[in-house]
Amino acid sequence: MNEELRAGNQTQGEPAAGSLYLVTTPIGNLEDLTTRAARILKEVDLIAAEDTRQARKLLAHLGIQQRIVSYYREKEQERAALLLEYLKNGAKIALVSDAGTPGLSDPGTVLVAKAVASGVRVVPVPGVSACLAALVASGLPTARFVFEGFLPRKPKEKKARLAALAQEERTIVLYEAPHRLVETLELLAQQLGPGRPVVIARELTKKFEEFWRGTLAEAVRVWSARDVRGEFTLVLAGRSPETGEEEPSVVDYDCFCQEIEERCRTGEKASAVIREIARRENLSRSALYQYYQKRKGD
Repeated sequence: MNEELRAGNQTQGEPAAGSLYLVTTPIGNLEDLTTRAARILKEVDLIAAEDTRQARKLLAHLGIQQRIVSYYREKEQERAALLLEYLKNGAKIALVSDAGTPGLSDPGTVLVAKAVASGVRVVPVPGVSACLAALVASGLPTARFVFEGFLPRKPKEKKARLAALAQEERTIVLYEAPHRLVETLELLAQQLGPGRPVVIARELTKKFEEFWRGTLAEAVRVWSARDVRGEFTLVLAGRSPETGEEEPSVVDYDCFCQEIEERCRTGEKASAVIREIARRENLSRSALYQYYQKRKGD
């Protein structure tokens, strides 16, 4: 076994503790797996995987036969306690997620925290990252950025998070699932403003990799009309501190909805009024329409 795997976090006279390897796996293109990652996956005692099926596909591609156990979010606390006992007894364990880096929008932080607290050696094995790949190819500033991962699911928490992001001056990177992409773009247009630049990276490192660039208003219009498939990373320009303008996050949609209701009472059609207001105020027509419909429903 390689000397790197033999090295533990122990003092003289104590039994050797194990090591936890955080192995980054490809996000699409299998050629992105590093030589070091492949070696460690072959030489550890055990692989803990977010999805054992995905892990077995990767190992089969590498020609590696290795013991695998599941480590997924719903059982993270329970599995972390079990794996920690193995680590304390000297096991060398590799933790992998479905794709990318364990602990980064994927399970892993619980086990890492327990390992660190117990004096177990934690070893990162870096590789490709959707966050960084999208950021550096976006064309937006990269010197300072903030990674948000997935936005909260609950509406109240999501709205609060977006309100905070509207004030963020650094470039913003976040992930989104295909079935929530358009809804998220509409919310971003409402809170950050329809003119905020955005880059939508789809299927990074895969055959149909795509970078779409434009404003949030344009993104809502374009992606509402598309068959949305794949994995998405969004890169948004931060708030410009030089403009001195009121942030788009404080757009008073309620005020516009009142105008729509008042004009509809005089006989005008809501769709025509929304179209006129959106053009006049430089807003996303889709975002305004969705907000108006939600307000009516509430």
